[in-house]
Parts: sequence; structure tokens; C-alpha cells
Amino acid sequence: MLNLLKGISMANHISSKKRIRRNSRMETVNKVRKNRVRTFIKKVETAIDKSDKPLAIKAFKDAQPEMHRSVTKGVFKKNTMSRKLSRLSARIKIMA
Repeated sequence: MLNLLKGISMANHISSKKRIRRNSRMETVNKVRKNRVRTFIKKVETAIDKSDKPLAIKAFKDAQPEMHRSVTKGVFKKNTMSRKLSRLSARIKIMA
């Protein structure tokens, strides 16, 4: 409830009050999206740490669309995700 009222007393115009409400809703949505991507990345990294190449490849293939989707939604920047994907795939490639 406190999150919905964040900054409402500062705004004077109706449109700015609406924008504050929308920003607080999108903030929670973006947090969920960011945490979801981090979870997928963590699954790949744990598979790499266990030296389980088939599991790492499967986790990487599951993580890729989610990571790309976060870029199209504007949660992460394109170069950030491409760098993370590149580093993960390189770590999978050098596994025994």
C-alpha cells in the first residue's frame, strides 16, 4: 500500500499523479522480470559449477529467450544481455 502512495503528495496535475501510479506499478513488474532473469542465469551457473554439460546446455537454452525478452521489455540493455550470454556460452563450451 505504501508503494502505491509513493510521491503522490508531490504531484499537482492529474496526469502526473497517474504517471506516478503507473511508475510504481511498472517498478514492481520490472523487479519481477529482473529477478526471473537472474534465476535463469543462476540455474545455468550452478549447472556449470557442477560440471554437468547437458544440464548446462539445457538451462542455457531455457535462459536465452527469457534474457532476450528482458531486453525487448526494456529491463536490461542489449549489450549487457549479449555480454552475459556470450560469457555463459563460452563457459559451457570449455567444459569437459
